[in-house]
Amino acid sequence: MRITMKHTLRIAGAVLLVAVIAGGLYLNRLLPIITGYAAKNLASAVFVSGRDAKDVEALDLSFSMIRFTSNTVDYDRKTVTSRFLWGKSTAVYREGFGVTLLCGSATDEWLQQPYPLPPDTATSMPLPHGDSAISARLVPIAEAFVDRRAYRGHPFAFLALHKGGVVSERYNRGIGPDTKLLSWSMAKSFVHALAGIMVSDSLIDIHAPMAIPEWQGDTRKTITLHHLMQMQSGLEWNEDYGARSDVNIMLHCAADMGLYALQKPLDHAPGTFWYYSSGSTNLVLRYLRSLFPSDAAFLAYLRDRLFAPLGICNPVFEPDMSGTPIGSSYLYVTAADFARFGQMYLDDGCVGGVRILPEGWADYARTPAACSSLRYGAFFWLNRCGKYPDVPRDMYWCDGHDGQCIFIIPSCQLVVVILGYSPKPDHVIDFNALLKDIISAVEG
Repeated sequence: MRITMKHTLRIAGAVLLVAVIAGGLYLNRLLPIITGYAAKNLASAVFVSGRDAKDVEALDLSFSMIRFTSNTVDYDRKTVTSRFLWGKSTAVYREGFGVTLLCGSATDEWLQQPYPLPPDTATSMPLPHGDSAISARLVPIAEAFVDRRAYRGHPFAFLALHKGGVVSERYNRGIGPDTKLLSWSMAKSFVHALAGIMVSDSLIDIHAPMAIPEWQGDTRKTITLHHLMQMQSGLEWNEDYGARSDVNIMLHCAADMGLYALQKPLDHAPGTFWYYSSGSTNLVLRYLRSLFPSDAAFLAYLRDRLFAPLGICNPVFEPDMSGTPIGSSYLYVTAADFARFGQMYLDDGCVGGVRILPEGWADYARTPAACSSLRYGAFFWLNRCGKYPDVPRDMYWCDGHDGQCIFIIPSCQLVVVILGYSPKPDHVIDFNALLKDIISAVEG
Protein backbone atom coordinates (compact mmCIF):
# COMPACT_ATOMS: atom_id res chain seq x y z
CA MET A 1 0.00 0.00 0.00
CA ARG A 2 1.38 3.34 -1.05
CA ILE A 3 1.62 5.87 1.77
CA THR A 4 1.04 9.39 0.53
CA MET A 5 2.50 12.57 1.96
CA LYS A 6 -0.98 13.44 3.19
CA HIS A 7 -1.22 10.21 5.20
CA THR A 8 2.26 10.77 6.59
CA LEU A 9 1.34 14.24 7.78
CA ARG A 10 -1.84 12.94 9.39
CA ILE A 11 0.08 10.25 11.26
CA ALA A 12 2.74 12.74 12.34
CA GLY A 13 0.05 15.16 13.47
CA ALA A 14 -1.71 12.49 15.50
CA VAL A 15 1.55 11.44 17.15
CA LEU A 16 2.36 15.06 17.94
CA LEU A 17 -1.11 15.61 19.39
CA VAL A 18 -0.78 12.56 21.63
CA ALA A 19 2.66 13.73 22.78
CA VAL A 20 1.35 17.22 23.54
CA ILE A 21 -1.62 15.84 25.49
CA ALA A 22 0.58 13.41 27.43
CA GLY A 23 3.11 16.14 28.17
CA GLY A 24 0.38 18.49 29.30
CA LEU A 25 -1.13 15.91 31.60
CA TYR A 26 2.25 15.14 33.18
CA LEU A 27 3.04 18.85 33.55
CA ASN A 28 -0.35 19.38 35.16
CA ARG A 29 0.58 16.77 37.78
CA LEU A 30 3.94 18.49 38.36
CA LEU A 31 2.53 21.98 38.83
CA PRO A 32 1.51 21.58 42.52
CA ILE A 33 5.07 20.43 43.27
CA ILE A 34 6.69 23.28 41.34
CA THR A 35 4.54 26.02 42.83
CA GLY A 36 4.29 24.33 46.24
CA TYR A 37 8.08 24.08 46.62
CA ALA A 38 8.50 27.76 45.72
CA ALA A 39 5.71 29.02 47.99
CA LYS A 40 6.67 26.93 51.03
CA ASN A 41 10.41 27.51 50.94
CA LEU A 42 10.21 31.20 50.09
CA ALA A 43 7.68 31.81 52.88
CA SER A 44 9.78 30.00 55.49
CA ALA A 45 12.97 31.74 54.41
CA VAL A 46 11.30 35.16 54.63
CA PHE A 47 9.03 34.82 57.68
CA VAL A 48 11.01 32.32 59.79
CA SER A 49 14.64 32.98 58.81
CA GLY A 50 14.16 36.69 58.06
CA ARG A 51 15.97 36.50 54.74
CA ASP A 52 15.48 38.83 51.78
CA ALA A 53 12.96 37.44 49.28
CA LYS A 54 15.02 38.42 46.23
CA ASP A 55 18.09 36.70 47.64
CA VAL A 56 16.09 33.53 48.24
CA GLU A 57 14.68 33.56 44.72
CA ALA A 58 18.13 34.13 43.23
CA LEU A 59 19.77 31.33 45.21
CA ASP A 60 17.41 28.77 46.74
CA LEU A 61 14.77 28.83 43.98
CA SER A 62 17.04 29.20 40.96
CA PHE A 63 16.89 25.66 39.61
CA SER A 64 14.86 23.42 37.31
CA MET A 65 11.32 24.69 36.63
CA ILE A 66 11.18 26.27 40.12
CA ARG A 67 13.11 29.24 38.71
CA PHE A 68 10.19 30.12 36.41
CA THR A 69 7.63 30.62 39.19
CA SER A 70 6.16 34.04 39.81
CA ASN A 71 6.10 34.66 43.55
CA THR A 72 4.08 37.19 45.52
CA VAL A 73 5.04 37.89 49.14
CA ASP A 74 2.25 39.46 51.18
CA TYR A 75 3.98 40.87 54.27
CA ASP A 76 0.71 41.94 55.88
CA ARG A 77 -1.07 38.58 55.63
CA LYS A 78 2.25 36.69 55.90
CA THR A 79 1.60 34.55 52.87
CA VAL A 80 3.47 33.63 49.71
CA THR A 81 1.62 32.71 46.54
CA SER A 82 3.60 31.11 43.73
CA ARG A 83 2.35 30.70 40.16
CA PHE A 84 3.59 28.83 37.11
CA LEU A 85 1.49 28.48 33.96
CA TRP A 86 -1.99 27.60 35.26
CA GLY A 87 -0.73 26.30 38.62
CA LYS A 88 -0.88 28.19 41.92
CA SER A 89 0.10 27.39 45.52
CA THR A 90 -0.12 29.41 48.73
CA ALA A 91 1.86 29.01 51.93
CA VAL A 92 0.86 30.72 55.18
CA TYR A 93 2.99 31.76 58.17
CA ARG A 94 1.56 31.56 61.69
CA GLU A 95 3.50 32.90 64.65
CA GLY A 96 5.20 30.12 66.57
CA PHE A 97 4.21 27.46 64.05
CA GLY A 98 6.09 28.64 60.99
CA VAL A 99 4.79 28.03 57.50
CA THR A 100 2.23 25.53 56.29
CA LEU A 101 1.61 24.86 52.61
CA LEU A 102 -2.11 24.89 51.93
CA CYS A 103 -3.22 21.67 50.26
CA GLY A 104 -6.56 20.41 49.06
CA SER A 105 -9.60 22.06 50.63
CA ALA A 106 -7.84 24.66 52.77
CA THR A 107 -10.23 27.33 54.03
CA ASP A 108 -10.10 30.61 55.88
CA GLU A 109 -11.63 28.81 58.86
CA TRP A 110 -8.59 26.51 59.01
CA LEU A 111 -6.29 29.53 59.15
CA GLN A 112 -8.33 31.18 61.88
CA GLN A 113 -8.28 28.19 64.21
CA PRO A 114 -4.66 27.26 64.91
CA TYR A 115 -4.17 24.76 67.67
CA PRO A 116 -2.90 26.20 70.97
CA LEU A 117 0.82 26.85 71.22
CA PRO A 118 2.26 25.91 74.62
CA PRO A 119 4.49 28.46 76.36
CA ASP A 120 8.20 28.07 75.73
CA THR A 121 9.97 27.01 78.92
CA ALA A 122 13.49 26.96 77.50
CA THR A 123 16.31 29.13 78.80
CA SER A 124 19.07 29.66 76.28
CA MET A 125 22.60 29.71 77.68
CA PRO A 126 25.58 30.77 75.54
CA LEU A 127 27.79 27.93 74.44
CA PRO A 128 31.14 27.99 76.27
CA HIS A 129 34.32 28.96 74.46
CA GLY A 130 36.79 26.26 73.56
CA ASP A 131 40.57 26.19 73.34
CA SER A 132 41.81 29.53 71.97
CA ALA A 133 44.79 27.96 70.23
CA ILE A 134 42.51 25.61 68.30
CA SER A 135 40.21 28.53 67.49
CA ALA A 136 43.12 30.45 65.99
CA ARG A 137 44.08 27.50 63.80
CA LEU A 138 40.52 27.18 62.54
CA VAL A 139 40.16 30.84 61.50
CA PRO A 140 41.67 30.43 58.01
CA ILE A 141 39.57 27.29 57.39
CA ALA A 142 36.34 29.05 58.38
CA GLU A 143 37.21 32.07 56.23
CA ALA A 144 38.09 29.90 53.25
CA PHE A 145 34.90 27.86 53.61
CA VAL A 146 32.33 30.60 54.27
CA ASP A 147 33.86 33.66 52.59
CA ARG A 148 35.68 32.19 49.60
CA ARG A 149 33.76 28.92 49.17
CA ALA A 150 37.04 27.08 48.88
CA TYR A 151 35.29 23.80 49.70
CA ARG A 152 32.45 24.56 47.25
CA GLY A 153 28.83 25.07 48.25
CA HIS A 154 27.13 28.24 49.47
CA PRO A 155 27.42 28.05 53.28
CA PHE A 156 25.21 30.18 55.50
CA ALA A 157 26.63 29.11 58.87
CA PHE A 158 29.59 27.12 60.19
CA LEU A 159 30.08 26.19 63.83
CA ALA A 160 32.47 23.73 65.46
CA LEU A 161 32.55 22.47 69.05
CA HIS A 162 35.55 20.72 70.59
CA LYS A 163 35.01 19.12 74.00
CA GLY A 164 31.76 21.07 74.21
CA GLY A 165 33.30 24.51 73.61
CA VAL A 166 33.01 26.71 70.52
CA VAL A 167 36.26 26.71 68.56
CA SER A 168 34.91 28.21 65.33
CA GLU A 169 31.79 30.13 64.30
CA ARG A 170 31.22 32.05 61.09
CA TYR A 171 28.19 33.32 59.16
CA ASN A 172 27.57 34.51 55.64
CA ARG A 173 26.02 37.83 54.65
CA GLY A 174 22.49 38.27 55.99
CA ILE A 175 22.82 35.35 58.44
CA GLY A 176 23.72 35.60 62.12
CA PRO A 177 23.78 33.71 65.43
CA ASP A 178 20.05 34.34 65.96
CA THR A 179 18.94 33.27 62.48
CA LYS A 180 16.76 30.17 62.48
CA LEU A 181 17.77 27.99 59.56
CA LEU A 182 16.20 25.02 57.81
CA SER A 183 17.11 21.52 58.89
CA TRP A 184 15.76 19.61 55.93
CA SER A 185 16.30 15.93 56.82
CA MET A 186 18.36 16.67 59.93
CA ALA A 187 14.90 16.90 61.54
CA LYS A 188 14.75 13.11 61.30
CA SER A 189 17.47 12.85 63.96
CA PHE A 190 15.42 15.05 66.29
CA VAL A 191 12.56 12.58 65.87
CA HIS A 192 15.02 9.86 66.94
CA ALA A 193 15.70 11.85 70.11
CA LEU A 194 11.99 12.32 70.79
CA ALA A 195 11.41 8.59 70.42
CA GLY A 196 14.22 7.94 72.91
CA ILE A 197 12.65 10.24 75.47
CA MET A 198 9.31 8.49 75.03
CA VAL A 199 11.06 5.15 75.55
CA SER A 200 12.54 6.43 78.82
CA ASP A 201 9.05 7.56 79.86
CA SER A 202 7.68 4.06 79.06
CA LEU A 203 5.34 5.50 76.43
CA ILE A 204 6.55 3.33 73.55
CA ASP A 205 8.35 0.08 72.80
CA ILE A 206 10.26 0.48 69.53
CA HIS A 207 10.33 -3.30 68.94
CA ALA A 208 6.60 -3.87 69.36
CA PRO A 209 4.15 -3.80 66.42
CA MET A 210 2.59 -0.35 66.18
CA ALA A 211 -1.09 -1.44 66.21
CA ILE A 212 -2.05 0.92 63.40
CA PRO A 213 -5.68 0.10 62.47
CA GLU A 214 -5.11 0.40 58.70
CA TRP A 215 -2.40 -2.28 58.88
CA GLN A 216 -4.21 -4.98 60.80
CA GLY A 217 -5.42 -6.87 57.74
CA ASP A 218 -2.00 -7.56 56.21
CA THR A 219 1.71 -8.07 56.93
CA ARG A 220 2.20 -4.37 57.69
CA LYS A 221 0.86 -5.10 61.17
CA THR A 222 4.33 -6.49 62.02
CA ILE A 223 6.13 -3.19 61.28
CA THR A 224 7.79 -1.60 64.32
CA LEU A 225 9.19 1.84 65.11
CA HIS A 226 12.61 0.21 64.97
CA HIS A 227 11.99 -0.85 61.36
CA LEU A 228 10.91 2.67 60.44
CA MET A 229 13.79 4.45 62.19
CA GLN A 230 16.30 2.18 60.46
CA MET A 231 14.55 2.72 57.10
CA GLN A 232 13.78 -0.99 56.84
CA SER A 233 9.97 -1.01 57.04
CA GLY A 234 9.60 -2.52 53.57
CA LEU A 235 6.88 -0.02 52.63
CA GLU A 236 6.75 1.06 49.00
CA TRP A 237 8.41 4.43 48.54
CA ASN A 238 10.11 6.67 45.94
CA GLU A 239 12.50 9.31 47.33
CA ASP A 240 13.45 10.78 43.92
CA TYR A 241 13.50 14.57 44.43
CA GLY A 242 13.46 15.40 40.73
CA ALA A 243 10.11 13.92 39.73
CA ARG A 244 6.50 13.45 40.76
CA SER A 245 7.66 10.99 43.39
CA ASP A 246 6.28 9.95 46.76
CA VAL A 247 8.45 12.42 48.66
CA ASN A 248 7.41 15.34 46.44
CA ILE A 249 3.73 14.42 46.51
CA MET A 250 3.88 14.06 50.30
CA LEU A 251 5.61 17.40 50.93
CA HIS A 252 3.63 19.45 48.42
CA CYS A 253 0.24 17.79 47.94
CA ALA A 254 -0.64 15.92 51.16
CA ALA A 255 -2.57 17.61 53.98
CA ASP A 256 -1.64 14.74 56.33
CA MET A 257 1.87 13.58 55.41
CA GLY A 258 2.08 10.74 57.90
CA LEU A 259 -1.21 9.36 56.62
CA TYR A 260 0.08 9.50 53.05
CA ALA A 261 3.08 7.35 54.03
CA LEU A 262 0.97 5.05 56.19
CA GLN A 263 -1.22 4.12 53.22
CA LYS A 264 1.66 2.71 51.17
CA PRO A 265 1.62 -1.05 50.49
CA LEU A 266 4.39 -3.41 51.51
CA ASP A 267 7.11 -4.13 48.94
CA HIS A 268 9.45 -6.18 51.16
CA ALA A 269 9.19 -8.07 54.43
CA PRO A 270 9.93 -5.67 57.33
CA GLY A 271 13.59 -5.73 58.31
CA THR A 272 14.84 -7.30 55.07
CA PHE A 273 15.40 -4.31 52.78
CA TRP A 274 16.89 -0.83 53.31
CA TYR A 275 15.58 2.21 51.46
CA TYR A 276 15.78 5.84 52.58
CA SER A 277 12.28 7.22 53.07
CA SER A 278 11.17 10.62 54.34
CA GLY A 279 7.72 9.13 54.62
CA SER A 280 8.97 6.79 57.36
CA THR A 281 9.80 9.73 59.63
CA ASN A 282 6.47 11.47 59.12
CA LEU A 283 4.74 8.17 59.80
CA VAL A 284 6.72 7.81 63.05
CA LEU A 285 5.90 11.33 64.21
CA ARG A 286 2.22 10.90 63.33
CA TYR A 287 2.17 7.73 65.43
CA LEU A 288 3.93 9.42 68.37
CA ARG A 289 1.45 12.30 68.19
CA SER A 290 -1.45 9.80 68.31
CA LEU A 291 -0.39 8.77 71.83
CA PHE A 292 -1.30 12.21 73.22
CA PRO A 293 -4.81 13.57 73.83
CA SER A 294 -4.29 16.76 71.81
CA ASP A 295 -1.89 18.70 69.60
CA ALA A 296 -1.25 21.07 72.49
CA ALA A 297 -0.28 18.21 74.82
CA PHE A 298 2.05 16.74 72.21
CA LEU A 299 3.75 20.08 71.49
CA ALA A 300 4.16 20.77 75.19
CA TYR A 301 5.84 17.38 75.63
CA LEU A 302 8.11 17.98 72.63
CA ARG A 303 9.19 21.38 73.94
CA ASP A 304 9.44 20.50 77.64
CA ARG A 305 11.19 17.15 77.26
CA LEU A 306 13.45 17.76 74.25
CA PHE A 307 13.93 21.39 73.26
CA ALA A 308 13.90 23.04 76.70
CA PRO A 309 16.55 20.72 78.26
CA LEU A 310 18.77 21.47 75.25
CA GLY A 311 18.33 25.22 75.77
CA ILE A 312 16.63 25.61 72.39
CA CYS A 313 14.29 28.61 72.63
CA ASN A 314 11.27 29.05 70.37
CA PRO A 315 12.04 26.30 67.87
CA VAL A 316 9.88 26.33 64.76
CA PHE A 317 8.84 22.78 63.84
CA GLU A 318 6.46 23.44 60.99
CA PRO A 319 3.26 21.32 60.84
CA ASP A 320 1.27 20.00 57.94
CA MET A 321 -2.42 20.79 57.75
CA SER A 322 -3.25 17.93 60.12
CA GLY A 323 -1.28 19.73 62.85
CA THR A 324 1.58 17.21 63.09
CA PRO A 325 5.12 18.63 62.79
CA ILE A 326 6.80 17.56 59.56
CA GLY A 327 9.53 15.41 61.07
CA SER A 328 11.13 14.58 57.76
CA SER A 329 12.10 18.09 56.77
CA TYR A 330 10.95 21.32 58.39
CA LEU A 331 12.63 22.23 61.67
CA TYR A 332 14.07 25.75 62.09
CA VAL A 333 16.55 26.55 64.89
CA THR A 334 19.88 28.38 65.08
CA ALA A 335 23.31 26.97 64.23
CA ALA A 336 24.13 26.92 67.95
CA ASP A 337 20.93 24.96 68.62
CA PHE A 338 21.91 22.34 66.05
CA ALA A 339 25.34 22.19 67.74
CA ARG A 340 23.70 21.67 71.16
CA PHE A 341 21.79 18.75 69.70
CA GLY A 342 24.95 17.18 68.29
CA GLN A 343 26.77 17.66 71.58
CA MET A 344 23.98 15.83 73.42
CA TYR A 345 24.64 12.77 71.29
CA LEU A 346 28.40 13.13 71.69
CA ASP A 347 27.79 13.17 75.47
CA ASP A 348 25.77 9.92 75.33
CA GLY A 349 22.40 11.65 75.62
CA CYS A 350 23.29 14.01 78.47
CA VAL A 351 23.16 17.81 78.67
CA GLY A 352 25.20 19.47 81.41
CA GLY A 353 25.49 16.14 83.19
CA VAL A 354 21.73 15.59 83.17
CA ARG A 355 20.51 12.57 81.22
CA ILE A 356 17.96 13.48 78.53
CA LEU A 357 18.03 10.36 76.37
CA PRO A 358 17.98 6.83 77.78
CA GLU A 359 21.34 5.21 78.36
CA GLY A 360 22.59 3.62 75.16
CA TRP A 361 20.26 5.61 72.89
CA ALA A 362 23.16 7.39 71.19
CA ASP A 363 24.78 3.99 70.58
CA TYR A 364 21.51 2.82 69.05
CA ALA A 365 21.58 5.79 66.66
CA ARG A 366 24.90 4.62 65.24
CA THR A 367 24.22 0.88 65.19
CA PRO A 368 24.12 -0.08 61.48
CA ALA A 369 20.79 -1.14 60.03
CA ALA A 370 21.28 -4.74 58.94
CA CYS A 371 20.62 -4.13 55.23
CA SER A 372 22.19 -0.66 54.91
CA SER A 373 25.77 -1.71 54.05
CA LEU A 374 27.07 0.09 57.18
CA ARG A 375 25.86 3.49 55.91
CA TYR A 376 22.82 4.07 58.13
CA GLY A 377 21.84 3.61 61.77
CA ALA A 378 18.55 4.89 63.19
CA PHE A 379 17.71 8.28 61.63
CA PHE A 380 21.48 8.98 61.49
CA TRP A 381 24.05 8.37 58.73
CA LEU A 382 27.27 6.47 59.46
CA ASN A 383 30.85 6.77 58.21
CA ARG A 384 31.49 3.10 58.98
CA CYS A 385 31.00 2.53 55.26
CA GLY A 386 33.96 4.85 54.54
CA LYS A 387 31.99 7.49 52.63
CA TYR A 388 34.47 10.10 53.86
CA PRO A 389 37.78 8.19 53.71
CA ASP A 390 39.90 10.82 55.47
CA VAL A 391 37.55 11.12 58.45
CA PRO A 392 37.38 8.67 61.38
CA ARG A 393 35.03 5.74 60.82
CA ASP A 394 33.27 6.39 64.14
CA MET A 395 31.76 9.60 62.78
CA TYR A 396 27.97 9.68 62.42
CA TRP A 397 25.86 12.58 61.33
CA CYS A 398 22.51 14.25 60.68
CA ASP A 399 22.19 14.87 56.95
CA GLY A 400 19.81 17.32 55.28
CA HIS A 401 19.02 18.19 51.66
CA ASP A 402 21.41 20.60 49.93
CA GLY A 403 24.23 20.27 52.45
CA GLN A 404 22.77 20.68 55.98
CA CYS A 405 24.85 18.57 58.38
CA ILE A 406 25.66 17.98 62.03
CA PHE A 407 28.82 15.85 62.10
CA ILE A 408 29.53 14.02 65.38
CA ILE A 409 33.05 12.60 65.70
CA PRO A 410 33.49 10.87 69.09
CA SER A 411 37.19 10.00 68.64
CA CYS A 412 38.00 13.69 68.10
CA GLN A 413 35.41 15.05 70.58
CA LEU A 414 34.12 17.20 67.73
CA VAL A 415 30.72 18.46 66.60
CA VAL A 416 30.63 20.35 63.30
CA VAL A 417 27.52 22.17 62.05
CA ILE A 418 27.17 23.25 58.43
CA LEU A 419 24.09 25.03 57.07
CA GLY A 420 23.47 26.62 53.69
CA TYR A 421 22.51 25.94 50.11
CA SER A 422 24.79 23.46 48.39
CA PRO A 423 22.85 21.55 45.74
CA LYS A 424 24.17 18.50 43.96
CA PRO A 425 26.00 17.76 41.78
CA ASP A 426 27.89 20.93 40.86
CA HIS A 427 28.07 22.71 44.18
CA VAL A 428 28.08 19.98 46.79
CA ILE A 429 30.51 20.73 49.60
CA ASP A 430 33.71 18.70 49.71
CA PHE A 431 32.96 17.44 53.20
CA ASN A 432 35.85 14.97 53.18
CA ALA A 433 38.44 17.70 52.60
CA LEU A 434 36.75 20.17 54.96
CA LEU A 435 36.48 17.72 57.85
CA LYS A 436 40.01 16.45 57.26
CA ASP A 437 41.35 20.03 57.53
CA ILE A 438 39.25 20.75 60.63
CA ILE A 439 40.53 17.63 62.37
CA SER A 440 44.13 18.47 61.45
CA ALA A 441 43.72 21.96 62.91
CA VAL A 442 42.15 20.60 66.10
CA GLU A 443 44.92 18.05 66.58
CA GLY A 444 47.56 20.70 65.95
